[in-house]
Amino acid sequence: MARLADQYERVFRCFDEDGDGKLSPSELRQRVGLMGGKLLLKEAEVAVESLDSDGDGLLCLEDFIGFMEGGGEEEKMGDLREAFGMYVMDGCGFITPKSLKRMLSRLGQSKSVDECEAMIGHFDLDGDGLISFDEFKVMMM
Repeated sequence: MARLADQYERVFRCFDEDGDGKLSPSELRQRVGLMGGKLLLKEAEVAVESLDSDGDGLLCLEDFIGFMEGGGEEEKMGDLREAFGMYVMDGCGFITPKSLKRMLSRLGQSKSVDECEAMIGHFDLDGDGLISFDEFKVMMM
């Protein structure tokens, strides 16, 4: 389970634009927008307010992990499908090195296609050079 918490922490750090260890509503809104989603500032403020455990108007890592771990299996599967969909291009149904490079670039991490191929290789269970949804689930669990 520590591996999943590490994944959440990496996502949290990507969202934490100013590096202060907290997520503001504007950081949340902006990062969701970079991933292709739409979130109004008011919606982000409501989300942060409902998850904020210490009342400072910001999300700490623990708040974020609690949010990520909350919900039932069906909700988690839906969230995984949504996350997977952000990496898939051209409707092919797989994460390719090119689509991984594109998404990482949106998250502020510049990687070459070769580096993305190597990253995919770590979780590519069937050796086809792509990440299927089932492989993505294994990687995220």
